[in-house]
Amino acid sequence: MGAGALFGKDGAMTLEEVDARGDVVDHAAAARLLPATGSAALARLAALASRLLSAPGSVVSTQVSLLTDVQVIAAGTGAAVERVGVPTARADSLCNVTVEAGSPLVVHRAFLDDRVRDLPPVVSGVVGAYLGVPLATSGALVGALCAFSPVSRTWTPEDVAVLEELAAAVMAQLELEALTADYAASRLRWELATEAAAIGTFEWDVPVGRLVWDARAQTTFGYGDGEFGSTIDEGFERVHPDDRPALDVAVAATLAGGPDLRADFRVVWPDRQVRWVSARGRLVANGGLFLGTVQDVTEVRTARDEAARLLANMATGFVAIDRDWRVTYLNQAGARVVGSSAEELVGSNVWDAFPGLETSEFGERYHAVIETGRPDQFEAWYEHLDAWFEVRAEVDVHGLSLYFLDVTERRLGRELAKDTTDRLELLARVSAELAEAGLDIEGAVARLSELVVPQLADWCVVSLLDEDRLRDVGSWHRDPALRPVLDDYVATRLVGRTDQGVVEQVRKTGRLVEQRAGVLGDVLPLLGSDRAAAALVTLDPCSLVSVPLTARNSLTGILSLVRTSTRAPMTASEVATTREIALRAGLALENARLYAKQESLAEQLQVSLLTTPPEPDHCQIVVRYSPAAEVARVGGDWFDSFFQRDGATVLVIGDVMGHDTAAAAAMGQVRGLLRGIAWHSGDAPAAVLSGLDAAMQGLLVTTTASAVVARLEQDEDERERGVTRLRWSNAGHPPPMLIDPHGQVQPLVALESELLLGIDPATRRTDTVTVVDRGATLLLYTDGLVERRGQDLDTGLTLLRSTLEDLADLELDQLCDELLVRLQPERPEDDVALVAVRLHRQDRSRPADAGPEVVPPEVPDEPA
Repeated sequence: MGAGALFGKDGAMTLEEVDARGDVVDHAAAARLLPATGSAALARLAALASRLLSAPGSVVSTQVSLLTDVQVIAAGTGAAVERVGVPTARADSLCNVTVEAGSPLVVHRAFLDDRVRDLPPVVSGVVGAYLGVPLATSGALVGALCAFSPVSRTWTPEDVAVLEELAAAVMAQLELEALTADYAASRLRWELATEAAAIGTFEWDVPVGRLVWDARAQTTFGYGDGEFGSTIDEGFERVHPDDRPALDVAVAATLAGGPDLRADFRVVWPDRQVRWVSARGRLVANGGLFLGTVQDVTEVRTARDEAARLLANMATGFVAIDRDWRVTYLNQAGARVVGSSAEELVGSNVWDAFPGLETSEFGERYHAVIETGRPDQFEAWYEHLDAWFEVRAEVDVHGLSLYFLDVTERRLGRELAKDTTDRLELLARVSAELAEAGLDIEGAVARLSELVVPQLADWCVVSLLDEDRLRDVGSWHRDPALRPVLDDYVATRLVGRTDQGVVEQVRKTGRLVEQRAGVLGDVLPLLGSDRAAAALVTLDPCSLVSVPLTARNSLTGILSLVRTSTRAPMTASEVATTREIALRAGLALENARLYAKQESLAEQLQVSLLTTPPEPDHCQIVVRYSPAAEVARVGGDWFDSFFQRDGATVLVIGDVMGHDTAAAAAMGQVRGLLRGIAWHSGDAPAAVLSGLDAAMQGLLVTTTASAVVARLEQDEDERERGVTRLRWSNAGHPPPMLIDPHGQVQPLVALESELLLGIDPATRRTDTVTVVDRGATLLLYTDGLVERRGQDLDTGLTLLRSTLEDLADLELDQLCDELLVRLQPERPEDDVALVAVRLHRQDRSRPADAGPEVVPPEVPDEPA
């Protein structure tokens, strides 16, 4: 956009147009220039801009801003000096508005201009008028050079032109200092050049012929202090003879009203040293004054030449393409990659030189880089050269620069590594699925088909062997639409079939069978079902691998993986992965079956230790035992109920510490001792517990246990009144719960808590007696019902009490079952034993839900 367009109605962009462009700043390019912050040369340029733009009675401040995510002021005068090098919010900056617009921003009265009036510098009064021009490098916007005044001011097109010229000098200085960082070998020379003669200014009074140079400009031309005589002829006499004609033409064109001076030329110093100088100038003041800058760019030119040598010799391919898509440069590495020399390609149209390139991903991305001005980096396949390329595309005023590498081998290696990683992840998923399955290993094996599809196969069937019968337990297809077809095939494929083909081979040999072609033709004649045949045709099997699920030389199942005609057969590594999956599944399945046998044996042992309770007259007794989810599913919890010699019913709940086979063995000893002592002695509960404590010590039963022993007692008077005496004693066990006939729940708590069994046989134990109305229910239980990780005993007892109140009206069997469902966690960490007693009223018939009366035979008294 020309400077004049800024002052016309059609030249300015609307805020909506600016917003629609997105972030136009090249953050990386701007960040590369940040080391120039605080540069003395930039400060002098800022000072020059301030001098050139200040008007009588109006001092103009200037600043150089670089933009990334924030604004950093690289140099400035006036109000900007104190903020040099300090990051500030980019969104609050007028320079950001300049860069977003992509063209000079002219603001005469900031407080009235919709584009900037709400920004903090305007609101605070720091900025009353503003003039800014974008800074760009290689087509990338990086910041702005701006001038501002605290009062309103009318900026002229000449002001804009001066600032644009100075912006070029600022940009050159920024580039110079950035290149210093890029070329470490020249760092010292760059620092000396920047400090001694980074940039100079001149004023040429054209009518008079007087030339005024500052010290830096004199140094740039090789003059010492006092050597320069201030005439234009002296200024030109050190220009290299070969460059003088072109410089004279450029200066004459500017003096004649042509374009601003932009010239690069050599000067020869008195010591014969040749230096490169970049000069910029503009004719102002009605042609009477020529203002400009000079800069020693020898290091830049040297770096540029060095860069050209680097491009020619670097290992990465490089090609330059102009905006007409003609190849203008190709380095040696690029020639080797594309198989054509620079002589063959330079000058040719790139789309003609590389067939199909324009319509491929390469062409689409190159056009996008040219259109947006933004660089791009990508990998893509070029069919004409049968190779993968990694390309970085950059754009500047000249056209497109492409850096490229043939990464075919790297790509293949990466794909191989990815395949390996995918297979390892698949094995990990299979292992995790089997490990988390618990006892449902068969279900986990059935789900193998979902894990291996589509990574290893298009569809899959998992079968198990029960003795000599094949049973399909799982299947999966990669296409959801074909899963019903596969289900239909699996449901009918064994119907009327006598020869099971490949599956039969696996069963007989116990070895993997692989068929790489012709599966459909081989299997169709074997099928005895038309439905199966129709489904198989739709499923399009082409190759398959059937692998046995084995463990300890035992065949437990078969995993069949099938690929269709759209996919190549399995590779050797994929077959190896399938073997490993089958091995893990077979081992897990066999272990689960062995564990199930052990668990069944353990549970049978546990049940054998817990006898069926008696059912005395009008007294219903229900027992439950629920093992912990872990270990051997046996433990130290027990229940018991039996008659004493006098006919009293005894109820027992107990818990030997632990929930494993050792605890179960100890429980068996303690339980047997308690039964024998209670039956033989006929004692009350406290005396029975004391006797048990003594027997445990005397018989060296080294364990501890908690227990509650209760006895139901009733005389004729109590029977007539419809009550029963409950006598009980508690050895460190959770309190029994009593549900009265009205559904109210009361814990049975003794006056004092008493020690566990196995600690101190001499401890005194006491009985507590409670009179219970008939129709009440008594619950004895172990601590696994009320205690667990994250829940203390008091909380558990409160929850048990409220739950019993909810369940009080249920039949006794239902009450016990529902109680376990509500209070046990999904995977219980402890055993739970229950004894529930319901005292039915004796003035009525025994309820049907109580079952028949079951009592042991009478035992004769012992002989005297």
